[in-house]
Amino acid sequence: MTSSRRRFLQTAGALIPAGAFPAILGADDKAGTKLPVAGAGEHTYELQHEWGELPAQIQYGNTHGVVEDSQGHIYVHHTVNAASESADSMVVFDEKGKFVKSWGKEFKGGAHGLHIRKEGSTEFLYLCDTRRGVVVKATLDGEEVFTIGYPGQSDAYQPGADGKKPKYSPTNLAIAPNGDLYVGDGYGSSYINQYNNKGEYIRTFAGKGKEPGKVDCPHGIAVDMRSGSPILTVADRANNRIQRFTLDGRHIDFVAGTNLPCHFNFFKNGDVVVPDLGARVTLLDKNNQLITHLGDDSSSKWRDTRTLTRDHFTPGKFVCPHGACFDHSGNIFVVEWVEVGRVTKMRKV
Repeated sequence: MTSSRRRFLQTAGALIPAGAFPAILGADDKAGTKLPVAGAGEHTYELQHEWGELPAQIQYGNTHGVVEDSQGHIYVHHTVNAASESADSMVVFDEKGKFVKSWGKEFKGGAHGLHIRKEGSTEFLYLCDTRRGVVVKATLDGEEVFTIGYPGQSDAYQPGADGKKPKYSPTNLAIAPNGDLYVGDGYGSSYINQYNNKGEYIRTFAGKGKEPGKVDCPHGIAVDMRSGSPILTVADRANNRIQRFTLDGRHIDFVAGTNLPCHFNFFKNGDVVVPDLGARVTLLDKNNQLITHLGDDSSSKWRDTRTLTRDHFTPGKFVCPHGACFDHSGNIFVVEWVEVGRVTKMRKV
């Protein structure tokens, strides 16, 4: 583990000249066309694609992570488009979509998982960087608290007979009530690595496989507290399933209802939103039973569409949902693995 207090903050809203923001896209057009709607009953949402006033000098790369802080600000973590004038990977908006600030040049090309946690009276962000192979704890302004690097203390990551280290590329993390961190090595060797709240190594478990207790691309990970006892919930993406573990790494069971689950976010009523990479957003209830699939376009050629420009995206349909979170009002923000980036606000109606 390395530790520093470097500051990533680069750009604030006050520094952006007037008129630099394009209008928010996705609103009703001049002909009065209404926004697309997904879902039914109490799970009905109005979809506003291209949400947020993105400054002209920032162009999204793949939009991978999204969270809301206690002030209602929305944080979007993206890889940065090659054509972007700014290299900032973190973009922050207020709840109405107005740009607040950006930072995080260090995460360009690797910005991935994103988690927010209140510790005492202070909120912190935890960020995964797949390019550099690190997990960073930072303040909301991007000031680094500590960094966790390659898990060299684990027997699972010792060099092989050829002298090469196993691949490590962390995709997401979860935090237990006691502060322990669980890091999913989704793009590396498919292990889950556990650390204490200081970033000190504890154990490694799971590893690549299909049998219970094994995973293949633990892309997303969360600690589910809905039952009153913590359950480690893993988006076992390449196995097309959700798998649940005890906090010491023992298999509990599987959860059905998803195709390529990427991550999780829980709402106060017990619902959980799961961005399914295969062109849909899945809602599960407090008992992990399927409620509905939102914006479902899973029968489309979404793997091809994700590389295209926005005019190829179908309003009301998702292409490659990669991250999602509820806001405090029960609206859902979805970010997608598309090369031009896309942020959609699903307003509950």
